Amino acid sequence: MSEPIFHSFPTRTLGTVDDGLQVSALGLGCMGMSEFYGARDDAQSMETLNRALDLGITFLDTADTYGLGHNEELIGRLIAERGRDAMKIATKFGIQREKGAYARDLNNDPAYVRTACEASLRRLGTDRIDLFYIHRVASDRPIEEPMSALAKLVAEGKVRHVGICEVGTETLRRAHAVHPVTALQSEYSLWTRDPEDGPLALCRELGIGFVPYSPLGRGFLTGQMTSADDLDDDDFRRAHPRFTDGNFQSNLSIVGHVKRLAAEKDCTPAQLALAWVLAQGQDIVPIPGTKRLAYLEENARALDVTLTPGDLDQLDRLMPPGIAHGERYTAEGMKGVNV
Repeated sequence: MSEPIFHSFPTRTLGTVDDGLQVSALGLGCMGMSEFYGARDDAQSMETLNRALDLGITFLDTADTYGLGHNEELIGRLIAERGRDAMKIATKFGIQREKGAYARDLNNDPAYVRTACEASLRRLGTDRIDLFYIHRVASDRPIEEPMSALAKLVAEGKVRHVGICEVGTETLRRAHAVHPVTALQSEYSLWTRDPEDGPLALCRELGIGFVPYSPLGRGFLTGQMTSADDLDDDDFRRAHPRFTDGNFQSNLSIVGHVKRLAAEKDCTPAQLALAWVLAQGQDIVPIPGTKRLAYLEENARALDVTLTPGDLDQLDRLMPPGIAHGERYTAEGMKGVNV
């Protein structure tokens, strides 16, 4: 076993303190281990997953749609090796796709909620899911229906906590009225600050934790890319609006700000970007994704970076909401976002 970076990895609580979900202060997004970000390498991914646990990063984020089950099966292998109690598992349901396709349908049918949960449990090789998210909310079905189905799964012990992704304030409030929502997961970073326009404040009003995905701007904020040509041919970011010609070059100015302040703080741009997200509140647990050991350990060191009020004010001035050029997703990817 490798030497730990921290004597004791910090933790945070999602949801209300009394009955919330305690997790490592930094999670690990596992999606890229299965698809979307170039070729997959299961041996490399398992090495990274095991190192994450050794470091104390025990909050693992997956979904049934990542690799069409492959990602959950990968986590299932980790559970078999390390034991169920070594980690907290968050997974999701609601996006249905065909193999090899990005186009998706959204399914929030109550019967499907149960079917999806049981399928995830089989792939994970466990009897419980720590945090089960509605991945995307279907506009053709009242949110009360899937939330009621999730409440039954909690009562049966198959799900410990309920989460929801990428919803607006009205939907979040209605969902929480049916059954307590432990966490809202939405994209949030220095170049995507949409949650500040209502959802984050409502989370705090209702006692809901917040889980930012893509806190490194899909890798853009690390400062390691100079053009879309740096991406693999099958990397979905090649079609992402913020990575296309014109927008890509315009967004490089954002990275310039991050690089300059990172140099002043003696940290990497990735660490600075993660430190900014972590500094937004103790109820926030970012889940940067990676399949590589070096990036995992670099990300973990973001917890060593302290940003002063002056640093945070400077970043707010240089990188205000709406600074990024291009939409967050293609039209297909925006299905179910901000419902």
